[in-house]
Amino acid sequence: MRVLMIILFVGFGFIVNAQDINYNGVKYKIKDDRIFKDNIDVTETLSIDEKTSIHAAFDEKIEKLKNTEITQKRIDKAEKEQKNAIKSQKRAEKKQKKAENELKKREKAQSNFDKSIKKHKAATNKYEKLKKKGKLSPQDEAKWLEKIEKYKAATVKAKKRLK
Repeated sequence: MRVLMIILFVGFGFIVNAQDINYNGVKYKIKDDRIFKDNIDVTETLSIDEKTSIHAAFDEKIEKLKNTEITQKRIDKAEKEQKNAIKSQKRAEKKQKKAENELKKREKAQSNFDKSIKKHKAATNKYEKLKKKGKLSPQDEAKWLEKIEKYKAATVKAKKRLK
């Protein structure tokens, strides 16, 4: 912002002084095709070649100012485009990071679901095995059923998180 303000003031200064031209070490001022030296009209006293040279130098100075302004506008436009590109890149990176986090959550939920199913199956199989062998007391059987129910609830919860 400061750079822009400085450039504007410098450009304004050039425009205000654009009427002044230094030709052969003498400072002339041009107003409406009239040439002044120290606020005295010297248009008629100058030769045609001098007038032409002074006007050419003045036109050259104006052209340089215009080129400077055009270049500055291009620089400003390029800076603005660069800022927009950086913003777009940051937005894209943010979306990508969000997608990666979402993928990690899904993978973790799937892993938890798979683990809970595995534990539930293992507990059910062991319970059935112990029951067939007759090694379960009524208290142990209640504990195993409670354990199996917990694993089943964990599986349902993991399935909900998976969606």
